[in-house]
Amino acid sequence: MSSRRRQTVAVIFGGRSVEHDVSIVTGHQIMDAFPAEGYEILPVYISRDGRWFTGDALAELDKFKDENILRQDSVKACLLSPDTRHHGLIIDPLAGRFSKSDMKRIDVAFPALHGSHGEDGSIQGLFELADIPYVGCATLGSALTNDKIMTKTVLRQAGIPVLDEHWLSRETWLEQPDACIDEILRRFELPLFIKPATLGSSIGIGRADTEALLRASIDIAANFDRRILIEPALTDGIEINCSVIGFSGRFEASTLEQPLSWDEFLSYEDKYLRGGEGMKSAERLAPAPISAELTERIKAASIAAFKIMDGRGIARIDYLVRPERDELYLNEINTMPGSLAFYLWREDGYSAADLVQKLVQLAIDAHAEKRRNLYDYQTNLVDLASQRGSKGSKAGK
Repeated sequence: MSSRRRQTVAVIFGGRSVEHDVSIVTGHQIMDAFPAEGYEILPVYISRDGRWFTGDALAELDKFKDENILRQDSVKACLLSPDTRHHGLIIDPLAGRFSKSDMKRIDVAFPALHGSHGEDGSIQGLFELADIPYVGCATLGSALTNDKIMTKTVLRQAGIPVLDEHWLSRETWLEQPDACIDEILRRFELPLFIKPATLGSSIGIGRADTEALLRASIDIAANFDRRILIEPALTDGIEINCSVIGFSGRFEASTLEQPLSWDEFLSYEDKYLRGGEGMKSAERLAPAPISAELTERIKAASIAAFKIMDGRGIARIDYLVRPERDELYLNEINTMPGSLAFYLWREDGYSAADLVQKLVQLAIDAHAEKRRNLYDYQTNLVDLASQRGSKGSKAGK
């Protein structure tokens, strides 16, 4: 690495999402993991209202404490150009008469964004337009795995076991709440879990043991998404997590863990506020105390599910498991896991530096594979259409 030009890796964090704060922590964990030699790390911060910034001060986590980070002299507005000629950031894009914008070329984009506008395929589409290699799933894989309802639909068709579910729209809930409750209780017995369809970090998730709590939980979830997912609570099960890394048929599954929680499920507070280091600070058992056979089944299911969803890069895949019955149900695929699931891969001998460097290489490999596609296909269709005139075309009818 030392004999080559340093690679410029833009680590993008923050974002217009309720998981904004979690993303800031993840972004700094990623930046801290890169070795100094061989990489130029470019911090890119997206504010809560969607403005983009870059600058050295953004690499210092303590400067985010009072949210005055944007007042730092080194922090400048920027934007990621979708123009393939720029291949990177335009810094100070609204420069005036006596100053000028700067360009910063990016070799690889490393989004550390959680949830809306980052983990859902939105920013991946921008990277695709800009023709910049990027870490993580492509647009389709990101969109599918970010949506819990679509994840269940696709995995069930592929034979991956998932729990039954019911979902409803915010519009239907607001117009016909009693009918919605009747339908849910006709299908399922309490207790139930209620989730926004597209968020992570346990935000907006509620457990309902009574009809009153069911109504209240749906009200809460409806504030975070227009679609709400309802699932039966597997009261006699445990949670098992597995991470997968790879691309294009070459995948590896990590050691399994059983997270331990103070509550019925890992809440936002459990994951991020009871220790300050994200999921890696939560109490856990790793390797998970389950049989070798069940361990291998979960690893195989994880790799299969990631392939089915057109996954690449890294993911943490969460299961609900009944070990005594040898049953497993895939619960969620998280394509930007908090702390990048460093804590799981450490059990397999990966350091944090190993992991981020592997993800950068996978991004470069995926970009090289994409470039094998043909995008320029020229014909004489425009000439023929101009000769016929607009009246001769379908659009003119």
